[in-house]
Amino acid sequence: MLTFVGLGLYDERSITVAGRDAVRAADRVVAEFYTSKLAGATVTDLESYHGVDVEVRDRASVEQSPGDVLDDAADGDVVFLTAGDTMISTTHVDLRLRAHDRGIDTRVIHGTTAQTAASSLTGLQNYRFGKATTLPFERSTGGEGVPGSVIDVVRENRERNLHTLVFLDIDAVADDYMAASTAAERLADAYEDTLGVAVARAGSPSPVVRADRLSTLADESFGDPLHLLVVPGSLHHVERDALAELGGAPAAVLDEHAAD
Repeated sequence: MLTFVGLGLYDERSITVAGRDAVRAADRVVAEFYTSKLAGATVTDLESYHGVDVEVRDRASVEQSPGDVLDDAADGDVVFLTAGDTMISTTHVDLRLRAHDRGIDTRVIHGTTAQTAASSLTGLQNYRFGKATTLPFERSTGGEGVPGSVIDVVRENRERNLHTLVFLDIDAVADDYMAASTAAERLADAYEDTLGVAVARAGSPSPVVRADRLSTLADESFGDPLHLLVVPGSLHHVERDALAELGGAPAAVLDEHAAD
């Protein structure tokens, strides 16, 4: 059996009870933290909390050479850990399909996702989010400015009065995490006066939600990672009230984004 377990959003305690039980019963525990990470816990914290050894794999070993993981899953119980929910990345879907090709049973134990947390913390209605996008570091793409694909997603969602969740790039090798202020500054070049919502440390005991124009958010600091950025479409009156109360959004900015 190969069991994929989502660790949730923040620390070693964010895991579900079902996930905890699977980890503690496994013969081998493997993890990756290049797609996301637990900002409030180290690998040592995970090992201590669950009483297991955790082997961290890099992207290349997961995507190109997972043979030893599959070999062990064919003969025993292997758990594959990721932050958030385990099947958000296509990397993990591919690994699951490889297991099925070899006749290995798989199981998925879900964790809380950044997308649901962004909706819950901001008060923006979940069903009004359109396609999500990821804003990469310029060094990740080798180009300058915001990729056209990101601008297109935001524009198309706004045309449909939908909210856009912008995931912010992670450079696991450099241990570097894009800040919401950096993302807001880059997007403000195209959408200077547009409303943005920064979300920091979702899942932690003290998450931050801050709503204002992107150009204003660009000059603010939101503390330690991980961060998200939301670019809302038009606002239902309940969403407007939520961003005012929970995110400190100025009334004048909210009025400009009110639904007709």
